[in-house]
Amino acid sequence: MSDIAIRVENLGKMYRIGGSQERYQTFRDAITRTLAAPFVRVRDIVRGQSASDLKEEIWALRDVSFEVKQGEVVGIIGRNGAGKSTLLKILSRITEPTIGYADVYGKVGALLEVGTGFHPELTGRENIYLNGAILGMSRTEITSKFDEIVDFAGVERFVDTPVKHYSSGMGLRLGFAVAAYLEPEILVVDEVLAVGDAEFQKKCLGKMEDVAKTGNTVLFVSHNMAAVKTLCQTGILLDKGQISTTGVIGDVIYKYMKTFSNAADTSGDTHEEFTFTNILLNGHPPAMIDLTRPLDVQVSFQARASFSGCLFYCIVHDIDNNTVIHARSDDVVGLREIQPGDHSFCVSFPAMWLRPGIYTLNLKLIARSTNSQDRFVSDPLVLEVGGNSHPGAMPGLITPLAEWHF
Repeated sequence: MSDIAIRVENLGKMYRIGGSQERYQTFRDAITRTLAAPFVRVRDIVRGQSASDLKEEIWALRDVSFEVKQGEVVGIIGRNGAGKSTLLKILSRITEPTIGYADVYGKVGALLEVGTGFHPELTGRENIYLNGAILGMSRTEITSKFDEIVDFAGVERFVDTPVKHYSSGMGLRLGFAVAAYLEPEILVVDEVLAVGDAEFQKKCLGKMEDVAKTGNTVLFVSHNMAAVKTLCQTGILLDKGQISTTGVIGDVIYKYMKTFSNAADTSGDTHEEFTFTNILLNGHPPAMIDLTRPLDVQVSFQARASFSGCLFYCIVHDIDNNTVIHARSDDVVGLREIQPGDHSFCVSFPAMWLRPGIYTLNLKLIARSTNSQDRFVSDPLVLEVGGNSHPGAMPGLITPLAEWHF
């Protein structure tokens, strides 16, 4: 019997962009659209238009091949837009590849987005049983896990409420509990854990460790390198839809941080409402820096909506994802409002004496728009701190230039 859990060969996924975004559809909407499709196509031909004329093709994945053994815990890392989420959606059978194939040997429990696999009109209870049935479990098996799922998610009072009325946090907790507790042979978890609080993340990571210890396979996508390093044995680094490297997780993480694009364009994740457009260090694109001297982090961003109650964060982590710097704007200037347009700010640090090595810097905005509280995070910006000593030569986080007197 083969010990392979996942086999991917020459996988590619192409999207056509430029069309309108679709809302969630009811069953009636789907039937109506299907019946109308031939007439819409005829109309476009009469007008001299075709789908290829109206939409640009973009490859989210291309020529991706790898194997995952049963019981292996694999971290999939890479900057935003690298193709991580698309890969997991294909492996979870949410979308089909354009070329190539992905064979998955076992039941898959997936948490890719808040509410993935949930029908918004059904209650939490109904969605638990629906997801269990999709995984091939009997009603008796689902019932035996039901109380644990509800307890982990903390939704006892709302379990008979349609999930369309759940907050994002409630949907996230229930989604993870369903994915992890319904005995999947392969657990697939995307970056959505980042929107939970620290206590919830700790619970989730603990549960994933439990799943891994039982010999099940885990695929984990995250920007939290400490979590990836702790949980995973091997890693896959994606870059622009292709595999850059695979191997032992520590080596893959180091290569990700070492070779991360330090070009002037550090826009990172693109949102409809907000984008970090540029980050400069002391007026220059990131390069080798000397943190025995003051550091100015100059940030440009574009807002396409109005935001209130805005908090900006500047956070620096070491290669093990230990937080070594954490600065928050309201410590000095309080909450702010942002109007649509281009903006900039600068956060200045005194000399920090970080020991030589590789670090990451993230900018984060937490703000309130018209409809909800939003969270926008830049791609991690790699900082390489220079110095006379070898990065691993001495313990500790800082290496001040001490004066010795005898």
